[in-house]
Amino acid sequence: MQTEMKIKSVPKEDRPRERLLELGPAHLSNAELFAILLGSGTKDESVTLLAQRLLMHFEGLQLLRDATIEELTAIKGIGTAKGVLIIAAIELGQRLHRYKPAERYTIRSPKDGADYVMEEMRNLQQEHFVVLFLNTKNHIVHRQTIFIGSLNASIVHPREVFREAVRRSAASIICAHNHPSGDPSPSQEDIHVTKRLQDCGKMIGIELLDHLVIGDRKFISLKEKGYL
Repeated sequence: MQTEMKIKSVPKEDRPRERLLELGPAHLSNAELFAILLGSGTKDESVTLLAQRLLMHFEGLQLLRDATIEELTAIKGIGTAKGVLIIAAIELGQRLHRYKPAERYTIRSPKDGADYVMEEMRNLQQEHFVVLFLNTKNHIVHRQTIFIGSLNASIVHPREVFREAVRRSAASIICAHNHPSGDPSPSQEDIHVTKRLQDCGKMIGIELLDHLVIGDRKFISLKEKGYL
């Protein structure tokens, strides 16, 4: 009875766990969800206020998504344990959001390929060159990041791309790389790399179906642009 009275004496906005049980997670604010993760506040502020201050510090979820443990623990009231919990929860959320069973994901259009990698690649701070390996039914059988850095024909060697394609018995491949600027307009180097990979693929019998340039929620297909 004493415990029940103590809980009821706490303002409803400071009881996010109870609100989640009563209303479901979709009805909670970002601050309330983070309050549940944090678990407790400090002697000077409630856990809800701590969560609100956390979000204000990072100006919302966008910057918080890429926060480091050092940035989190620099905030008063957030130690290593809470910081690690936040980072783990954000990473898990991102993985769930982009999860697609590869063995059942079929590429029927450039948009299908872009949708498969968009959420993972659109906010990357460096260029990542990714290859999707497909079977004869255009099902993705494997996805691999070949390199990280500025796209350059001397770095993106066809040997690295097609070695994995042969190992996976791939019938065809789709390449994708991101532009950290958010603008997917292809450069001359992008086009040069594409043509080089296409020529090598023809020689060994593994078709390059497309090369996708990923921006922020938008993409360009070099096949649709006539470069393949």
